[in-house]
Amino acid sequence: MTDFVLPPPAIASVAVAGSAERFAVRRIFCVGRNYAAHARELGNDERDPPFFFTKPADAVVDSGAEIPYPPLTLNLHHEIELVVAIGKAGFRIARADALAHVWGYGVGVDLTRRDLQDQAKKAARPWDWSKAFDRSAPCGPLLPVAKSGHPEKGRIWLAVNGDVKQDGDLAELIWPVADVVAICSEAIELQPGDLIFTGTPAGVGAVQAGDRITGGVDGIGAIEVTIGQPRP
Repeated sequence: MTDFVLPPPAIASVAVAGSAERFAVRRIFCVGRNYAAHARELGNDERDPPFFFTKPADAVVDSGAEIPYPPLTLNLHHEIELVVAIGKAGFRIARADALAHVWGYGVGVDLTRRDLQDQAKKAARPWDWSKAFDRSAPCGPLLPVAKSGHPEKGRIWLAVNGDVKQDGDLAELIWPVADVVAICSEAIELQPGDLIFTGTPAGVGAVQAGDRITGGVDGIGAIEVTIGQPRP
């Protein structure tokens, strides 16, 4: 038995739809600018190869959570995303084999401190402080592939206080799930427990303390979180 100088941290996990079991999260990878309309609203208009950034595993929180408005920002943005849960390890996975590595799918929100991201872009610095903060990756229950299949189209949407802000379709993904999994695996060996947030459609915008965020992906599931007051 291994002795640790401090108690090991709790295992980050995501709920599984229709089950008391949970999906242990190992790492979180996120794809930037994977919907053309969203790329254009951020001032880009090219089909570049997908690029990735990361969030810590313990950034996940369940649907239904209240998330304190984070520090160091005055411009917190919502980004609704299809989430891919990896269930089989793989390195340099061929595109034709990529979907066999997917355990299931869910609905997530990539919360972003947009003002910090804009500052980082201008200074050519990493995005970590804008993306990888506490509770920045709320994720709804995962639906196993046996129940969901591999979605190629379907509505993806997000509303703030009932007002729809993002409304797109998975068919608009520049790089579909198989491409994203295969390309990510060229850089790192994917492992069971990895999550991939696949990008967000157009319509991202700011939320404030007290706002209720709801969203979903047809055939996959839904998510709901509330933005609470900043921590004292």
